[in-house]
Amino acid sequence: MRWPPHVIRTVPWSQSRRAGTRADRMLSAVTVSIPPSIAALEVPIGASSAETAALDAIARLDQASDGQSVGALGMMLIRLESVASSKIEHLEAGVGDFARAIAGSRANESATAMVAASAAIHDLVTSVERGGRITAERILSAHAELMADDPVERGYAGRFRDVQNWIGGSDHSPRDALYVPPPPELVEPLIDDLLAFAHRDDLPPLLQAAIVHAQFESIHPFTDGNGRIGRALIQAVLRRRGNARTVVVPIASALSADRERYFGLLDAYRAGEVSPVADGIAVAARIAAEACLPLPQRLNELPREWRVATGFRRGSAADALLDVLPARPVVTASGVERELGVSYTAANNAVLALVEAGILTPLNQRKRDRAFVASEVMAELSALERLIGSRATAAFGTG
Repeated sequence: MRWPPHVIRTVPWSQSRRAGTRADRMLSAVTVSIPPSIAALEVPIGASSAETAALDAIARLDQASDGQSVGALGMMLIRLESVASSKIEHLEAGVGDFARAIAGSRANESATAMVAASAAIHDLVTSVERGGRITAERILSAHAELMADDPVERGYAGRFRDVQNWIGGSDHSPRDALYVPPPPELVEPLIDDLLAFAHRDDLPPLLQAAIVHAQFESIHPFTDGNGRIGRALIQAVLRRRGNARTVVVPIASALSADRERYFGLLDAYRAGEVSPVADGIAVAARIAAEACLPLPQRLNELPREWRVATGFRRGSAADALLDVLPARPVVTASGVERELGVSYTAANNAVLALVEAGILTPLNQRKRDRAFVASEVMAELSALERLIGSRATAAFGTG
């Protein structure tokens, strides 16, 4: 028994406006790939040893979160996943730019996109936690959040495409494209079919999540942002199935170690092979979850280390702020005022005390509501991303 490959069909094509080379303008037909309907399909494989190992690591990480999905660990993992998922799409930004974007300060477009991805992942995954279902409306809402500030694509934020898109090739037509998704009129029926598959409970969870992701990428329902929303759907399936009840596993950090290999997994799926993408996602999930296991302890240690170094009076605003930073490493005085429930003067004095102690560093030079970052927390994010990447490179290189 084999998973059905995509159906290849030739459909008419014409440019909506003249652009590109003569070959772009003369193109009159395009070959599209149409994914199969999968809602009721029998999956030809079962849970692999890679999935078993991954689910075990995810369960241990989930337990280590102590049930706090929006605590320091949860926020760190969402940020890590959003950064890596954005990098797969060639969106690069340094830690400083990322921190400035979190603060709402002027930052490069890639950093702003990473912050938007964090919000989109969080909202999509936690909506499944509350409602137990992954709906088209929630996917559209996440996409609206992801693309709201995109200078080119904001007009399509939060809605499925009504135009033909493609991957690779010319910027002006599907000429020489690497992959051409189904025509726009098939997007909504295919998404409905995909969501029916996502709500099945008779499949191994990671296998189901991998197929949902690969099918979504094949439908390519948006003009942009498909990869980031599609990888967030892996997390949503794991949340719905109860395997990652409180954490987001930074799977994209492992997948981004070899982008071409990752895209090859999706190509194999389109040819009718389920095992490559299922095993690839499972291995990436195991690597990411195992690398993150020491993180809860490290995030708990940071405030203790800061207290030893500073000696702030217990019960003071400065002392209380130390416990906030692992979950919210970018702060302003007004934000600390709200977080701690103290006066603005007390909050500002607490921030300045941490700056003097070397724990916080200014991010901008605003006269009002300056932003500050706990560099050690952001350094933990970067170190974890590098660790997952190096382990993934070693694992996939020997695979």
